[in-house]
Amino acid sequence: MTTDPGLPLQVSGLRKTYPAGRTPVVAVDDLSFSLRPGGALGIVGESGSGKTTTARMLVGLERPDQGEILVQGTPLAARTRGRAARLARAKAVQMVFQDPYLSLDSRLSIGATVDGVLRLHGSLSPSDRAARVRELLAQVGLGDREAAALPRRLSGGQRQRAAIARALAVEPTVLVLDEAVSALDVSVQAQVLNLLSDIRRDTGIGLVFVSHDLAVVRYVCDEALVMYRGRTVEHQPVADLLASPRHPYTRLLLASVPRLGWNPDAIAGQRRDLAATDTPAA
Repeated sequence: MTTDPGLPLQVSGLRKTYPAGRTPVVAVDDLSFSLRPGGALGIVGESGSGKTTTARMLVGLERPDQGEILVQGTPLAARTRGRAARLARAKAVQMVFQDPYLSLDSRLSIGATVDGVLRLHGSLSPSDRAARVRELLAQVGLGDREAAALPRRLSGGQRQRAAIARALAVEPTVLVLDEAVSALDVSVQAQVLNLLSDIRRDTGIGLVFVSHDLAVVRYVCDEALVMYRGRTVEHQPVADLLASPRHPYTRLLLASVPRLGWNPDAIAGQRRDLAATDTPAA
């Protein structure tokens, strides 16, 4: 891979296996992609496609067996030793999970949670931190009432907004969102997606949006990478992928969206045919 410090994120040849008896399970196989400045890439696939494993490797929760991840041309260490290395990796890539409780301390108010991140990653005075907390929460549409509340006192959409504010507090280069709106009502999904689009426009942060929902990816992303059984089977601009999908699995994903005249039996047949042929990426 040619290193390009102008690209927020470059991924080359990622492979991840898990032990399973004599034959390891391959979760991700030879995955490569790059994210342009201010870009938004959707990684799409159903359960078991390898997309969540990919997200976890990007933020260091899983170590790849092979391959390389670079942020602005700098390799992310597979192992981070010492406080400084861990903080540097966290500042490079942040993650927003499907369940905000994974990143929000149930014992702390939302304001205290964001303040804790600022204390950990910076040297602002208490008054400057307080101002920055208010700024970050306002950026995601939360105010003083939500800042003083514990996570359990907020709605699902408010908790996800708080999780996004927490991730933005370190001013990361790349924000990875793993099914970040899948547990929300449709109206709340739209609000959070609009928020992400605004943040991307205002900050220039790169987004990697992991989802099984092509409608969500279409709304927020420029490009989409489709994964099937750990491999990339298609990577196109979103508009092209939706208009002219090249791979049978992409066509299956699009056909699986319920609509007028939808035939689930026909979809099941296509799925069986695809499993039988298991066509690799071109």
